[in-house]
Amino acid sequence: MTGYGRGVVERGDIRATVDVRTVNHRFLDLKLRTGQIPAAIEDAIGARVRGAIERGSVTVGVQVAGGAPGGMRIDGDAAVRAHRMLAELAARLGVPGPDLALVLAQPGVVAAADTVDDGPQGSAAVALDALDAALAQVDAMRAAEGAALAAELRLRIDELGATRAQLATLAAAVPHQVARRLTERVKRLTEDAAVDPARLAQEIALLADRADVTEELVRLASHLDQARALVDGAGAVGRRLDFLVQEIGRELNTIGAKSTAGEISAAVVTAKAALEKLREQVQNVE
Repeated sequence: MTGYGRGVVERGDIRATVDVRTVNHRFLDLKLRTGQIPAAIEDAIGARVRGAIERGSVTVGVQVAGGAPGGMRIDGDAAVRAHRMLAELAARLGVPGPDLALVLAQPGVVAAADTVDDGPQGSAAVALDALDAALAQVDAMRAAEGAALAAELRLRIDELGATRAQLATLAAAVPHQVARRLTERVKRLTEDAAVDPARLAQEIALLADRADVTEELVRLASHLDQARALVDGAGAVGRRLDFLVQEIGRELNTIGAKSTAGEISAAVVTAKAALEKLREQVQNVE
C-alpha cells in the first residue's frame, strides 16, 4: 500500500529529518538514502523500518545535522603496535625509523567513525524518534487505504461465493444429465438391440463419478471463508491471501477440467474473472 510521512525532531544542537515513502510491492524492498550519517544510525533505521513494514517498496530519506562531527577515528593502541613493528624492522634493515604518515597508513590504525552516542540526546536517538514520527504518518495513510481495499476484497470474495453457490447447484444436476445423455446415445447406437440395464447403470455411475466436483466445491468454500476471515482480521495478511488466491484458482481449474456441462464452464469463467480482480488487489495488501 502507498503512504508518506515526514518526521522532524530537534534536540539540543541535533536536528533529524526523516521522509518515508511506500508504494505497492509484492515483497519488502527497502531503499535507504542516508547521506553521510554513521553506519550505526543507518543500521538502526533499517531494522526499525523492517519491524514496522512487511510489504512494499519503501524509500527512507534521512538528514541529521549538528551533534558530534563524524569522519575518522584513530586507534591509539593499534598505532603504537604498528610503530613498534615498523621501528624494529627498520633497525634490522639499517634504515631510518617510520614517520607518522607511515604509521597512520597501516591497516586498523585509522578507521571510519561508525559509532555514535546512543543516549537520549545522541544523533541515533534523535533520528529514530524522527523515523517513528514519519512511520506513524505512513501507518495512518496506509490504514485509510486499507479500509477501502478491504471493502473491495470483500466484494470480490462475495462474487466468488455467489458463483460457488451457482456451481454447487449446477453440479448437483450433473449425474442426471450424464444418465440422460448416455441413455439417449446408447439407444441411437443400438436401435432395437437389447442393452443390459446393469451395465448401463455402471457406465453412468462411472461417468458421473469422473465429473463429480464435490470435493473441489468444499475446498473452494473453505478457501473463501478463510480469505474473508483474513480480510476482517488484523495484522499482515497479504502473503496468506496471496496463497489462498492461488488455491482458489487451482480448485476452479479442476472444476473446469472435470466439467462436461456448458453452464458449469461458463460459471468457472465468471469466477476466474472475479478471481483475477481479487489477485490484483491482494498484491497491494501488506
